[in-house]
Amino acid sequence: MKSLINLFFPRVCYACSHHLSDNEYTICIDCRHDLPVTDFHFNNNDSVKKVLRGRAKLEHATALFRFEKDGPVQQLIHGLKYRGYEHIGKLLGDWLGGELAQIEAYKAIDMVIPVPMYAKKLKKRGYNQVTKFGQQIANAIDAEYVDDVLVKISNTKSQTTKGRLARWQNNNELFAVKNILKIENKHVLLVDDIITTGATLEACTSALNQAKIIKISIATMAIA
Repeated sequence: MKSLINLFFPRVCYACSHHLSDNEYTICIDCRHDLPVTDFHFNNNDSVKKVLRGRAKLEHATALFRFEKDGPVQQLIHGLKYRGYEHIGKLLGDWLGGELAQIEAYKAIDMVIPVPMYAKKLKKRGYNQVTKFGQQIANAIDAEYVDDVLVKISNTKSQTTKGRLARWQNNNELFAVKNILKIENKHVLLVDDIITTGATLEACTSALNQAKIIKISIATMAIA
């Protein structure tokens, strides 16, 4: 029956669009081996930290993949953000979470916080693309997942085509913190889909730093 269903409604890999076999889910085996993983967290690579050097004080920072235009990582993230394929976020969260759980430095994190969406945009899309990603990482490293502390207080249009300066200007003062006592004296892991200029994450860390003695680390699906 499964083979018959797959004949009429074929399951495809969300990275390369090739048909999946019966024992493959979401991403085919070839793509799993070929995706451009960074291994930053295993190699103590500070490439993500360098993006925010001088703009945000970070304990640790990593990204699962390298983002390449028109590459398989772009296909995955676009499917997650714009086509409703939330299970991609869960898969990537399980992937990165499983790796971070092997590293002592990330076991010290108290809570995972997602970069929030503006309320009206969230209502229109129906989900935040980093929710399941963050939840699975939190489960893996035995941290609390908290999405009622950091809020986005102003909306912005898509920044895909904007330059670095324009992105920074658009993200300045867009985020605020509520329930601030929750994060006092905590080590927070801030999660997002892609880090490019770092403007969004800089604005988020600036808002979070209102709390006392807070430590901030970052984990993203990809780095451009």
